Amino acid sequence: MADPRIIHVELDERTILWRSADIEQERRIAIFDLIEGNHFAPQREHPDGYAGPYRIALSVEEGRLAIQIRREDDTPLETLILGLGRFRRPIKDYFAICDSYFQAIRQSTPQQIETVDMARRSIHNEAAELLKERLEGKIEIDFDTARRLFTLICVLHIRG
Repeated sequence: MADPRIIHVELDERTILWRSADIEQERRIAIFDLIEGNHFAPQREHPDGYAGPYRIALSVEEGRLAIQIRREDDTPLETLILGLGRFRRPIKDYFAICDSYFQAIRQSTPQQIETVDMARRSIHNEAAELLKERLEGKIEIDFDTARRLFTLICVLHIRG
């Protein structure tokens, strides 16, 4: 029976050189929320009909995102490689607005925080739509799953 969801997420820690407490909290929340509710359905059929649940490992190598997809028992299914060129700008913008947001929550008025948060959500939403578009025909995901995966892609891009 099909169970198109992620049950475990692993990030390639070798690519993450440094992250602040704020970023670490974002990572933990994104993984928790992703595991709690997601739709993740690779579109390639497997000879045995396997259709989830999935364990995934994310890494970035040479400007490409590798999504290693494994079965529930941790045996490999496939690895999807996705070029990240179109994500450079959204990632850069997201980092910049997150910095502003983290500063705002420490020293700004509620109205200023809300303004920055609205801009942050907008960038995040646009990037999630781009991710859904780039995965079309490869992996079917819902919008919330795309948002959380984009957060984790950003975490993999932190260089210190």
